[in-house]
Amino acid sequence: MSSNGDDRQPDLAGPPTGESVRAAAPALTAAADAGITAAAAELIDLSHSIHAEPELAFAETRSAAKALAPLRARGFAIEAGIAGLDTAFVATYGSGELVVGICAEYDALPEIGHACGHNIIAAAAVGAGLGLAEVADACGITVKVFGTPAEESGGGKVLMLERGVFDGVGMAMMVHPGPFDIVGARSLALADLSITYRGRAAHASAAPEQGRNAGDAVTVAQVALGLLRQHLAPGQQLHGIVNSGGVAPNIVPDHAELLYYLRAADSASLGDLMQRASACFEAGALATGTTHDIRTLAPTYTELTPDSAVLSAYREQIQGIGRVPLSPELEAVRPLGSTDMGNVTNAIPGIHPVIGIDAAGAVTHQPEFAAACITASADLAVIDGATALARTAIQIAGDQLQRERLLERSVQRQEEFR
Repeated sequence: MSSNGDDRQPDLAGPPTGESVRAAAPALTAAADAGITAAAAELIDLSHSIHAEPELAFAETRSAAKALAPLRARGFAIEAGIAGLDTAFVATYGSGELVVGICAEYDALPEIGHACGHNIIAAAAVGAGLGLAEVADACGITVKVFGTPAEESGGGKVLMLERGVFDGVGMAMMVHPGPFDIVGARSLALADLSITYRGRAAHASAAPEQGRNAGDAVTVAQVALGLLRQHLAPGQQLHGIVNSGGVAPNIVPDHAELLYYLRAADSASLGDLMQRASACFEAGALATGTTHDIRTLAPTYTELTPDSAVLSAYREQIQGIGRVPLSPELEAVRPLGSTDMGNVTNAIPGIHPVIGIDAAGAVTHQPEFAAACITASADLAVIDGATALARTAIQIAGDQLQRERLLERSVQRQEEFR
């Protein structure tokens, strides 16, 4: 028996193949389901515990430790603090050639806590990992649960991807809570910007002509952006806040800052929006005699590009446990904000479906949605999400054509980055 395996896994004659895994799929699925069921109370406790102590981007110390505890107890090999990120981790079980990645998120939002339900994401990811550990060797897979910090702001997955953490992964999956079940969830490409204006301070009454008003530069820029909105292409969005705009009414502001998100349907459209918005930011400086600087605060998020075969398998499995997701036609008209999982799916075959909870009409990033993320409906989403992810991995591992495709794609990607 290996150090991270055990003798409870279903016995298959010879090394696992797609055909052998497919033939044993009912037994494998039952074993994975049983593993998740056995851990159900612990998974729900994990979701509630993360929810009770919300932590912001790159500071999710307690949340990461909580997510690791059940995996460590099950015998996963743990690497914490990876990729130069204190709250990132990878937990590995099995030794099969097909590497299945499950992504956990656990960062919260400022002031409104887990109003995006990352507590559910983390618990479902851990549950899927525990379920797949029951059948990893029999399926010929290695399961890796990735702890990915700073999804809301900071792009933890992008940094982990760039630093080689996802190398060798054949497929990557996660589930995200929302008001509906959405299999082929869409997202928008995102740029996270800071625009700083610098002028000259002066007495606003005694010598206003000596001042150069950075606060006015912000006003001009936002008026220009407001007028630009009527000419945006479909899928393009921009929204932001004034982060600083002065210290006292009788002092001409010599410093002001805007924080803005630019979003678009894809990376090319985002590039076009960036050009047009940059002209609006520049207009503020030109009109007021100030200078300005545009900085990118976090890695740019690309749009989700879910893998069609993995998506199809997940749809079959989520329907098999009794959920009714939106039709593909409705999915196509429901954007889902932005996520750094988009960058992962652009590099590795992967999916980012939405698991529905009863939020009583609330939507993500509302305090009411945060409250809904520890209800009985949310607890069910943890178990159903874990089950659907584990079953999807088993189905793909049992499809010889898809198995070979994912293995070949993994090898090609590793060769590209040598």
